[in-house]
Amino acid sequence: MRRRWAKSEVLRPRLYSIAHLLSGSGANAVIMAVSTMIAARALGPGAYGILALVLTIGRLSERLLRFESWQPLIKFAAQPEVERDPARMSELMLYGLLLDIGSALMSTALTIAAGYLLGPVIHLSANDMPLVAIYAVAIALNIRGMPTAALRLNGQFRTIAYVQLLASLLRLGFATLALIFKLDLLAFVIIWTIAQAIDSTIFFVLGLRSLHQKNVPSPLRANVRGLGTKFPGFMGFAWSTNLSSTLRTLTQEADTLLVSAFAGSNAAGFYHIAKRIAKVAQQVGSMVQAVLYPDMAKMWARAQFEAFRKMVGRVQLALATVGLTILGTVWLFGDFLISFAFGDDFADAYPLLLTQLLAVVLIMHAAPSRSALLAMNKPRFVLVTALISTGLFFAVTLLAVPRFGAIGANFGHIAFAAFTAVAMDFAWWRGSRAASLVQNDAALPGKL
Repeated sequence: MRRRWAKSEVLRPRLYSIAHLLSGSGANAVIMAVSTMIAARALGPGAYGILALVLTIGRLSERLLRFESWQPLIKFAAQPEVERDPARMSELMLYGLLLDIGSALMSTALTIAAGYLLGPVIHLSANDMPLVAIYAVAIALNIRGMPTAALRLNGQFRTIAYVQLLASLLRLGFATLALIFKLDLLAFVIIWTIAQAIDSTIFFVLGLRSLHQKNVPSPLRANVRGLGTKFPGFMGFAWSTNLSSTLRTLTQEADTLLVSAFAGSNAAGFYHIAKRIAKVAQQVGSMVQAVLYPDMAKMWARAQFEAFRKMVGRVQLALATVGLTILGTVWLFGDFLISFAFGDDFADAYPLLLTQLLAVVLIMHAAPSRSALLAMNKPRFVLVTALISTGLFFAVTLLAVPRFGAIGANFGHIAFAAFTAVAMDFAWWRGSRAASLVQNDAALPGKL
């Protein structure tokens, strides 16, 4: 087994890339958790609940309109005629960049509008509206799709992992000062806004630098005319991934607003803390998709079906091990750690965290399946699955939250994640197995 591992040219380097991403993202998640702890201790349950709602409105608006342009960019960049032509690659990246800029500006407007429209429903007062407008500045600068595609295509997973640490450390440092000097809610909103704006700017510059390293001309100088004609099907793929992302966003961000509407801003603060801690585990699935999706797209395009199936299956097994380990650790020590880190006032976050992690483990398992289906050019199935799962989430959540409180939203997450995992597993396994059987039959003697 050691010799096979040493000779592995597929799984071993990808797992190393995943390890780099997880080390950077893990450290970043820990720093974010500490920043959240500081904000919670400094503000108390009431003011922290308002901070959580302001951040949630911004993220919800941004992710509703974000096109996840890195996915169609990677899909089209894997085509031989684009991969071998730097000029076409530059035009493709410009296409994604224009999509990113347009969605960021629309998201900014939606953030401000949503703050005013939803404020009375989710227990935000008119005095809180300037906080929403301040955070909207960070949404306007959040150009990430094209830089993400450039870095991932260049294999710079270590850069993706560690670049976000600078902004997180900056946020942590300023949050510590705000705690020491007993600053108010406004200061914490400004801190979160500045840190995210710096992170987005650095990420964009590094994306352009990555393209330059691959001898791809800057997309800022590419020809903007006729992009839709040059890359037919790009927008269709982008709309499909956007709709899938929108549906996931409705379950991952709108849930905090639902909790606030039914149970108040204090409960929303507890729920937000549980989500921030659970995000440490959820990022594992996201990082796996970041590493594997470019290779999956190439494997499927090159008809390497057996290698494709082995990669997906083995990574799912590894993720199951990691997820269950995290869940068991939190079950044993989570109650003590929350009380120690946030104070006794936030002890109600423990059952929320435990149930949230159960859903996260299922989502982690489904992450490789989703990447596999996108590589197999089945975004429509991913979209349909997301539609059904989202409907299931809202049905369970709207029934459970009024009866059980904030934990009812986690029951909705569990229903969403379980259906997604089963449906996507069945689809990618059946599709890849059929393709592999056809390939083997064609290779038999006497077959044309």
